[in-house]
Amino acid sequence: MIYELYITDPIAGLATSWGWYGSLWIVWLLCLVTDLFTGIVVACKTNKWSPKVTLAGVWRKLGNIAIVLITAVLDFFLKQIINDMHWLPFSYTAFLSPIVLVWYILTEISSILENIEQLGATPPPFLMRWIIALQKRVRQAGNIIAPPDRDE
Repeated sequence: MIYELYITDPIAGLATSWGWYGSLWIVWLLCLVTDLFTGIVVACKTNKWSPKVTLAGVWRKLGNIAIVLITAVLDFFLKQIINDMHWLPFSYTAFLSPIVLVWYILTEISSILENIEQLGATPPPFLMRWIIALQKRVRQAGNIIAPPDRDE
């Protein structure tokens, strides 16, 4: 009852009001927290927990949050600029941040699976291949607008 009132209902409300884009944000944040939690559990189980290592992981997660926020701001400005060009036959909502969100969701899921494997569970062997294939597709979608340099 309390779980529904304070956790599930607000998440469902946000997902409903924000649509698919908001759902991506919620899934990403849930994956972020789950990865952090499973990483700490693995570190405790293996007696390798270290505040320094944990803090480094938190800093990395904060960097990921900053990147997602930057792409959301870029999407906001692109939306303002492109939608003011009334002669264009389309409107713009978001492109950069959904791609980055999906990329980080897949990254977090693969890290969660690695943590779960270290805890003794065996994920289906095809699952990691699917994640790698999806990451490849996301990379291709991102490269449509900004092709990589020859050095990459």
